[in-house]
Amino acid sequence: MMFRRIATVVAVLASAFAVPAPAVAGVVGVTGYGSGWPDVVSGVTADRYPEGVTWDPTRQTFLVGSIATGRIDVVDRAGHPRTFIEQAPGVSTFGLHVDARRNRLLVTYADIGNGERSSPATAFNQSGVAIYNLRTGRLQHRVDLNTAALNPAGGRHGANDLAIDGAGNAYVTDPAGDAIYRITPAGRASVLVRDPRLQSATIGMNGIVWDPAGYLLAVRYDSGTLYRISLRGGITEVRLARPLVGGDGLAFTADRKLIAVTNKLGAAGNEAVTVLRSTDGYRSADVITSKAWPFAGPTTMTLTPHGPYVLSGRIDVLLAGRNSNEFELHRF
Repeated sequence: MMFRRIATVVAVLASAFAVPAPAVAGVVGVTGYGSGWPDVVSGVTADRYPEGVTWDPTRQTFLVGSIATGRIDVVDRAGHPRTFIEQAPGVSTFGLHVDARRNRLLVTYADIGNGERSSPATAFNQSGVAIYNLRTGRLQHRVDLNTAALNPAGGRHGANDLAIDGAGNAYVTDPAGDAIYRITPAGRASVLVRDPRLQSATIGMNGIVWDPAGYLLAVRYDSGTLYRISLRGGITEVRLARPLVGGDGLAFTADRKLIAVTNKLGAAGNEAVTVLRSTDGYRSADVITSKAWPFAGPTTMTLTPHGPYVLSGRIDVLLAGRNSNEFELHRF
């Protein structure tokens, strides 16, 4: 569920996130979700600094990426990871999305200067989406989103988050660019919208979700602006009482509430989880609740049958120049 170089300040993508969150273990029953699933899933992994997470209903597990290695891990409810995708699609991986209906896992990859294999040739140049068979992990498509046809003006790029519509098309944000891309189920990429309002000198468009009503919602990390984007490429700003500065991961519930995770790793935002709703098709939205998040560096969340879980992958530690192999998922 991040842009500058770690040595400089922001690792971004927004992606991401000094106080380490306490390692809480144990199984606690939560009203509405039953018992048997923990409030906190904590673990350690050699594939460090997961920025993105998704729920895999076929395995009843989480899937997480890695800024450090780019590999994909399966994580069970006890926090035990095992490698699912051994050969990383790129230097680092960020957004993940399970498309169980089509037996697919879609993963964004990029190089923002923080991965083990980062190089001058790939930093802020590598940008794309890898599409895997969800059951076997076999690579089906590797879609390069930084080609001359897609980005004729060149510049810095790095895919971050993605959403999938009912027909299986994927929509991808690039916090360093001015475009949102569309990828068909067959793996063909095009520009859905290119607009100067998407461009940022630091960290731009980040989290994105699909509303089955027929449009996308995406948040700009630095300004906290939320946009409503049509499938024809029309873009309008969603009216908010206050911007979602530091807006990173977004989730859209079955009853059409929007959940936004914000952090302060690369912008003057708050570490919080905010729930919004709209009565006019997200031309405007009101805050239902906003909860300050007590665990450092929340980046995104995933919806599960056991409640929403918010990821803290210790990216705050990475940005501070220290090391950690820990991660936590806290139930919201």
